[in-house]
Amino acid sequence: MATTQEARNQTLAIGLPVAIAVVVVSIGGYLLWHMSRQAPAPKGPALTEEARAYIRGGHLKLSDVEMKATKSYMNQMLVEITGNITNAGPRNLRQVDIHCVFYDPYGQVVLRELSSIVRQKGGGLKSGETRAFRLPFDTLPQSWNQQMPQLVIAQILFE
Repeated sequence: MATTQEARNQTLAIGLPVAIAVVVVSIGGYLLWHMSRQAPAPKGPALTEEARAYIRGGHLKLSDVEMKATKSYMNQMLVEITGNITNAGPRNLRQVDIHCVFYDPYGQVVLRELSSIVRQKGGGLKSGETRAFRLPFDTLPQSWNQQMPQLVIAQILFE
């Protein structure tokens, strides 16, 4: 009888650490898988073939793009991207949206933000016109690499 109880205690003493190790390895594997996943594709507007052709034709140009950081009155860091957009093409534009893609030091996407740099409310962007834009960001992740984000035209709406 005593040997059966000792065998159970010995099995329990071996089985419990093994079960804990399996749980720890499983959680570690899940976290590794979750952190290594690719960032999801951007949701929102899709660039039409007509808009792609307009960009490929060199009709839409960004220039004088700069980034600066300042502290706000609440002692919060505000990063601003400023520049100009020129419509060198034959068509008037109602709206232009841009993806600002921020990366970490390892080249992984940490933030993808969609912003309008030309709006219908502002009168759109006529053929041959250049207009200044300003994109403020006040909630950038700590892991951001402090470099200029990639600016990608996400949508063009023509008049």
